[in-house]
Amino acid sequence: MVLVAPRNPLNIGAVARAMANFGFANLSVAAPFEAHWREAKSAVGAPDVLENAGEFASLAEAVTGCTFVAGTGTLTHRKPDQRVVSLPELEPLLHRELALGGRAALVLGPEKHGLTRDDLSWCHVLVEIPTDPRQPSMNLGQAAAVCLYELARPMAAENVRSNEGGEAAAPSASLERLAGLIEETMTAAAYSPASMEAVNRHDVRVLLRKLKLSSLDTRRVMGLFRRVLWRLRRPENAG
Repeated sequence: MVLVAPRNPLNIGAVARAMANFGFANLSVAAPFEAHWREAKSAVGAPDVLENAGEFASLAEAVTGCTFVAGTGTLTHRKPDQRVVSLPELEPLLHRELALGGRAALVLGPEKHGLTRDDLSWCHVLVEIPTDPRQPSMNLGQAAAVCLYELARPMAAENVRSNEGGEAAAPSASLERLAGLIEETMTAAAYSPASMEAVNRHDVRVLLRKLKLSSLDTRRVMGLFRRVLWRLRRPENAG
């Protein structure tokens, strides 16, 4: 579970308590607003979850080793770049990723506005919690509890095909290295003006997660782009 820029320590404690309720223990907090969030009194029965939680400067750092990242949010006033799945659809996706040896993260945004478009660029899917359209937003602790309950439910046998194979997707850190290499290549090739760099960076990050590259595929693609970049930077290509 990853919380992005949470403002209220009590909400962080409520999430920790929900995690303990449903048997989850790995909590990460990215860019928390309050420095003393580990002291939240709302983490009843879950002080160890807070004590052992990781603190990171950014969401990018928090999901570095993850091969599948699911961001949560509402579709109200939002047109996501990612595939949208309903909460009941999430558990089979996570189960398959873990069965392949991957590492998954469920990401919740700050209380005021939820995950931003940039936050979601680190996510493979956007998970929508079914709510009444008259009140689509939920309290952070409640949203975490609903998600964790759904994930903790035993998985029905028909949700997994016995012949399903493959390997886990590449971790986020590998995808980001590839994205950086692609951006370098685009710059060397004068692909677009400098004013488009931020947009291109966002679009490449989203695209790589849509492709679901394995670690081996990622290394192969990096080799290809390194070769292209080397060719572009050769002296005879200068000027």
